[in-house]
Amino acid sequence: MAHGARPNEPKQQKSRQTSQNGARNTAPTGPKYPAKSGNPARKNAARTGPARSGPATAGDWISGARLRTLPLAVAPVMLGTGAAVVAGGAGEFHWVRALLALMVAVSLQIGVNYANDYSDGIRGTDNHRVGPARLTGGGAAKPRAVLTVALAFFGIAAVAGLVLVVVSQYWWLLAVGALAIVAAWFYTGGKKPYGYLGLGELFVFVFFGLVATVGTTYVQVGTVNLESWLSAVAIGLIACAVLMVNNLRDIKPDKAAGKRTLAVWIGARASRVVFCVFLLVPFAIAGFFALFYPLAWFTFFVLLLVLPACLIVATAKTAKELILALKLTSMAALLYGITLGLAFAL
Repeated sequence: MAHGARPNEPKQQKSRQTSQNGARNTAPTGPKYPAKSGNPARKNAARTGPARSGPATAGDWISGARLRTLPLAVAPVMLGTGAAVVAGGAGEFHWVRALLALMVAVSLQIGVNYANDYSDGIRGTDNHRVGPARLTGGGAAKPRAVLTVALAFFGIAAVAGLVLVVVSQYWWLLAVGALAIVAAWFYTGGKKPYGYLGLGELFVFVFFGLVATVGTTYVQVGTVNLESWLSAVAIGLIACAVLMVNNLRDIKPDKAAGKRTLAVWIGARASRVVFCVFLLVPFAIAGFFALFYPLAWFTFFVLLLVLPACLIVATAKTAKELILALKLTSMAALLYGITLGLAFAL
């Protein structure tokens, strides 16, 4: 909430602890907002993050967009466009369609981020988080405002997608776009969000890997080639690595909130191994392409980010270390998409 006490709010019970010097500290229990929409979290979970006393600033809203995740939207469009140049032949480049595909991908990514903020916030899941405070869960913005922004970005994605369909005349892609928006919402929204059932990586792989990359190629040239499919698998795995390291950081708070991510299901040790597999397999794919596209060898410079990320995740003991690994992995996704996409196109 923005300011002051909430009207008509039930009086919260106080938990009292006595310190060594005899002073007593009090801390309210219970989530900032009551659980809604089939909350799998505990309704009376204690807040661990600092409460906000003022309205959300522009910086808060920018932080809520989670800009570090945007490379996951840009990279598949780069790869799909590069593959389209290969499939379409020399001189064929549909830059308008490529830009529309980029607008769809970026808007969907931002919409997902705000929708997650809203859904996790009203469920009480973010009461346990150890990372940066969220708009809803941290009390910086009203849930309705966050939901409105999420829906606005979904709307932008829908409009850009509709224009792309009109330009390309592939009308059946309307169904794919609608499915992508529905999947984005039910990741953490609805009564039984699949992100709480360990299926988040599957969603990311399918929609931010296969659909985004292959779809970008198809709307430009009306066909899909091996370059598109294999690079879609590669960038999908890197996107899964980003989600895995994020969820690895949040294993304990997610357990406390009743959120069963893949990292929670398989545990910290296995999650570290899976993260490294997700992040390294794409370079086997890049090595295959380097046999046919000499410039693809430049993709291996991205290992300068990937290998430190793997080392950090393998040895990390604090959330701060894992956040650094997340940033490195996101940047690696962008550079992988740029280098391999250009290798196809040039």
